Formats: sequence, C-alpha cells, structure tokens
Amino acid sequence: MDDTPLRHDDTDATTTRPAASRRSAGDDEEYVAIVAPYDDAPDECTIFPAGLSEDELLTTWLSAQEGGYVALAEMR
Repeated sequence: MDDTPLRHDDTDATTTRPAASRRSAGDDEEYVAIVAPYDDAPDECTIFPAGLSEDELLTTWLSAQEGGYVALAEMR
C-alpha cells in the first residue's frame, strides 16, 4: 500500500466511519474515510470500502485535497 498517496505513518491522520443512524436502509456497504494532514500541501481525504484485501485496496480508493470536498450536512 505504499504506492497510495496516503501517508500511512502519519499519526495525525483521522479515520471516520459513518454512524449507523445516518445510513439509509438501502446502504449495504460501509466506507472508511482517512484524512491525512500535510504541512507542505493541502490535507487529503481518502475514501475506500471497508473490508478490502490488500490487493483490492491498491486500486479501490478515491482521494481529494482539502477544498475539493465538503461536509455532507452542508449539501443537505
């Protein structure tokens, strides 16, 4: 997983999981969001489905830099 843009050794990274109360009855997949702070670049959020194998995780993720994403509550 070292080829991903996420710094795995960053102890300041934040992981969030959706609260069960916010999930709709049709949701059948859980996603994990990790925010990695950077001193020399915008923070970066990477989202991927929970429970992936190491091989699947190499190609099944989406990253966006700070400013490229908003809180879900702002869009509702």
